[in-house]
Amino acid sequence: MTEAVIYTDGACSGNPGPGGWGAVLRYGSVVKELHGGERSTTNNRMELLAAISALEALTRPVPVQLYTDSKYVLDGITKWVPGWQRNGWQTAAKKPVKNVELWQRLVAAMAPHEVSWHWVKGHNGDPGNERADELARLGITETVLPAGGRPPCTPDHGGLRAAPVAPCGGDGAKNAPPPHCG
Repeated sequence: MTEAVIYTDGACSGNPGPGGWGAVLRYGSVVKELHGGERSTTNNRMELLAAISALEALTRPVPVQLYTDSKYVLDGITKWVPGWQRNGWQTAAKKPVKNVELWQRLVAAMAPHEVSWHWVKGHNGDPGNERADELARLGITETVLPAGGRPPCTPDHGGLRAAPVAPCGGDGAKNAPPPHCG
């Protein structure tokens, strides 16, 4: 069975501040690039959203090799989540887990797949990581565009589906495609 190879990255201009996430997905000969952003967020949230969005873009269960430069995401999903789940999503200090809704969403996004997690040093020349970083920075840029800016269209193809995009164009519908994406 063919496996998916995913590179993810998050970025923030200020922490908190405007942030973006990017992901590069490869499945056989198909390459899909995803990105998005939020006006006020943290780097950790963007790192999580990159992994979540990439896994949610897969349309069928597949083995996944997922590369991240975030120790927060890597350690969280491979070391901390089992304990948090046992403790009712509380830390060992009995405090609520930060970004719990994203951690829960990541666990759910992983469920259909066999995911192997890998750490890659950021900004160190790895082509997949460098491209994911470019996409994350693009997510920031597009998030802070003045009114009338055009977010990306991300059509479905090749067994990958686009992650929901934020509303734009004044239509007010949650997760509606941008109006220019006929």
